[in-house]
Amino acid sequence: MADKIYYPDSRIAANSHCGSFEKYQEMYKESIENPEKFWGKIAKQFHWETPVKDGKFHSYNFELSKGDISIEWMEGASTNISFNLLDRNVKNGNGDKIAFYWEGNDPEDYSRLTYRKLLEEVCRFANVLKSKGVGKGDCVAIYMPMILELPIAMLACTRIGATHTVVFAGYSSDSLAERILDSKSKVLITADGVWRGEKLLNLKKICDDALDKVTNNGHLVESCIVVSHLRRLSNALNKSEYSGRDNGVGGTNGSTNGTPKKTPGSNDIETPWTEERDFWWHEEMEDVDSRCYPVWMAAEDPLFMLYTSGSTGKPKGVLHTTAGYLIYAATTFKYVFDYHPGDVYWCTADIGWITGHTYVVYGPLANGATSVLFEGTPFYPDNDRYWSVIDKYKVSQFYTAPTAIRSLMKFGDELPKKHNLSTLKVLGSVGEPINSEAWLWYYNNVGHKKCSIADTFWQTETGGHVITPLPGATPMKPGSATFPFFGVLPELLDEDGTLIEGEGEGYLVFRRPWPGMMRTLYGNHERFQSTYFSKFNGFYCTGDGARRDADGYLWVTGRVDDMLNVSGHLMSTAEVESVLTEHEGVAEAAVVSKPHAVKGQCLYCFITPNEGAAFDKKLQDELKKKVRERIGPFAQPDVIQHAPSLPKTRSGKIMRRILRKIAVGDRNVGDTSTLAEEAVVDLLFQLRPQV
Repeated sequence: MADKIYYPDSRIAANSHCGSFEKYQEMYKESIENPEKFWGKIAKQFHWETPVKDGKFHSYNFELSKGDISIEWMEGASTNISFNLLDRNVKNGNGDKIAFYWEGNDPEDYSRLTYRKLLEEVCRFANVLKSKGVGKGDCVAIYMPMILELPIAMLACTRIGATHTVVFAGYSSDSLAERILDSKSKVLITADGVWRGEKLLNLKKICDDALDKVTNNGHLVESCIVVSHLRRLSNALNKSEYSGRDNGVGGTNGSTNGTPKKTPGSNDIETPWTEERDFWWHEEMEDVDSRCYPVWMAAEDPLFMLYTSGSTGKPKGVLHTTAGYLIYAATTFKYVFDYHPGDVYWCTADIGWITGHTYVVYGPLANGATSVLFEGTPFYPDNDRYWSVIDKYKVSQFYTAPTAIRSLMKFGDELPKKHNLSTLKVLGSVGEPINSEAWLWYYNNVGHKKCSIADTFWQTETGGHVITPLPGATPMKPGSATFPFFGVLPELLDEDGTLIEGEGEGYLVFRRPWPGMMRTLYGNHERFQSTYFSKFNGFYCTGDGARRDADGYLWVTGRVDDMLNVSGHLMSTAEVESVLTEHEGVAEAAVVSKPHAVKGQCLYCFITPNEGAAFDKKLQDELKKKVRERIGPFAQPDVIQHAPSLPKTRSGKIMRRILRKIAVGDRNVGDTSTLAEEAVVDLLFQLRPQV
């Protein structure tokens, strides 16, 4: 089933930016053989205050044996990201076009923001930041829910040459403090709180706890700017004036004085307050000039830092720069989602992750796109929320995670059928390899067998898609990320660094840079080099494994540390999980290795049954048989444990580190603050079979 090829719908192919596989091959060949010509044509679509120098379009060194790793694109050029995303679109006649439809946690809460209004708000807040002493080279930390002020704050930073580091507003105060300290942020931007489903989060309290930790470690955050999001919701709903507002920013929320300040409604949540440090967003935005001349930035000037987990436990500050990231985010968005004027695009990712940076903010706005910005969850107030939002806004491109797809599959095929999903043209998948059963459910029940599925592989470090199908061009195989994007040259290496030609499985590496990839780890270039370039000289090592099939398709098999070696047989957890989830009784599966006296390692499987399905010996026997048949006798799981739910981060990624601890009965699981539901760990220990 996994090797069946699905061809793009001819109606989509006829109008797509890359309408055939032959066209893709032609463009890819040019991007590899003449990157200066290929990316130079794309760069001309944007504004450059200073053009790139002749012969200086890109240079790099991937070989530690020849010196420090370096990556540069468009040397000598200067531009401003916000100018290209906003002023350029307004000048091109898109001022009245909707940039964002905002959909709140509650379906009754929604608004919209045009490109012209977005430009004005960005300039106003840029002037607010300047009034707080923020300038070129300073860093601003952002800890906010999915509200319109979040992209406004990010773009305001880019307007004045400040870098931003967005921290997902679900991280603990310790995690926030660690990122503020490492980035040396001068200002923190947050909100009083947010509703997630039926759960109320006091974000300002978390920020205050973090700022206390930061101060105790010798760093001073000079200002904290707070959006009165809960008050705005409460006041608007009480007055029945919230739905369909012209914009979701600024407003007449009023002010409260005193310490702490109370947010009306929302159970009268108290907002802790420190005078002379804390400021309400709406008060600071009053009487501020709506014009702000952009600071022109060199091509390799920092744009933002985004922290990602490190194997040592200390987060890595992935640094992206200005010009290369701009053209790569814009180009991947255009081709991978095949965006055209009039389309409505929706990426469900939180902006706190790289997917939200590149494919909620920078990529769509660089293309003058209209996007949905979603604050809620897939299951509130009902389990069909995603499908109702697609129906409401007539979404044409929908981008979400396999975890969400599998979670929604549990509720059957009827919920998507309740809504009109006929406007969809492209379905995207991001975050982890998608198993073939989820791919097919997505294709059949959401895309009605006419949508191209963009199963995208990329990382925080890569800045944008690096292996992905192109709608209308790439014949699809369920579960395969297919072929590299323009300018990307992947290879497979074995443990010894030998190149694997043709069919085979090994380490996924890249031989050369593309414009949007990271340049370093903030303040630690040595760690950057040792993490990504020391294992194989001359290659960027992704840390993921992949296999190439007989047709040249690439299948990302997951993190190399999630590879299993059972009796000398190398396999990936993703491979086994894909087989397990094909069973009609299984909603989700996670596989880890467990030490074995004879085999070295054995398979320990966690199974979440579908609603109404029993977890019993019959199911376990059927799953073992299925794995034996699909992969081989060596792959038969030794243990299959019932898992009503799995330990996941708030972004939906399964934390296999914790599952490995459960498999061996070790309750020293380490930090669980990033889990969406910490209680699931104790539950899984209770259900652990005595083996």
